Amino acid sequence: MILVGTCSWTEKTLINSGEFYPRGIKTAEDRLKYYASHFNTVEVDSTYYAIPHKKTVWLWSHRTPENFIFHIKAYGALTGHGIDPKTLPKDLQCLLPSKDKDKRYIYIKDTALFKIIAQRFIDVLYPLQRDRKLGVVVFQYPPWFHFKRSNLDYILLCKELMKGIPIAVEFRHGSWLTPKAVESVFHFLRKYQITYITADEPQYGSLATIPFYPELTTEIAYFRFHGRNKENWLKKGIPTSLRYDYRYSDDELKSFIPSIRRLSKRAKMTYVMFNNCHGASAVKNALRLMEMLGN
Repeated sequence: MILVGTCSWTEKTLINSGEFYPRGIKTAEDRLKYYASHFNTVEVDSTYYAIPHKKTVWLWSHRTPENFIFHIKAYGALTGHGIDPKTLPKDLQCLLPSKDKDKRYIYIKDTALFKIIAQRFIDVLYPLQRDRKLGVVVFQYPPWFHFKRSNLDYILLCKELMKGIPIAVEFRHGSWLTPKAVESVFHFLRKYQITYITADEPQYGSLATIPFYPELTTEIAYFRFHGRNKENWLKKGIPTSLRYDYRYSDDELKSFIPSIRRLSKRAKMTYVMFNNCHGASAVKNALRLMEMLGN
């Protein structure tokens, strides 16, 4: 089965574009219900920035149909990114060293605190687990996360801390998919039953990004399309959404179909997620691809 969706239903530029939500759709509840009337799956991006309240997660489940699937992007602290300490729950902020509490960004290095954060993260996902609406937790590692033994161990730690919740990994540095590394990377992911994410993003002829390299390592095939905004992708100091300001052409969408169909024949579930979430590009591309696939 192939399910197509986007990596956000709440992106401000989407809401303001007027290309997807009708004028009468103004509340968070109405937006999610409207989105779920067009798609059967979504990836939640906001969980990368902060751990949500369990009530919020319960409302996601309550407002969507029985067969709807949520994929959850891992909180930034769990993927080695810097986080704003204020995005931690209040009781966890108290566990930070005094020198870190007022900083703008910190990196969680303390193993005990790291494990506590991971436990809190999976605890809030319980409503989705209970209702069988939780797909995978998406671990998108940073560009400085290169292929090496210690980082393989880090991935295993992430899998262990999710306590049986399926995880999917996305690499953002080309070292993971070089001819020298790629087979050992896929062997590792298959051995430990970790889903590999096939990503599409701008190419520079270097290891700064990863190539489009479709492959299957578990029963789940997962595609993530970021767009090809080569001009903005590597820029610093710009609004994040501008990196994803790109709408795929029909010819570009058609070029993905053979890979999607090939992996879907071997996979139990195939998810095709559009992360070019600036304006209505993601939803428009997702709806168009569904037409092309005959969904």
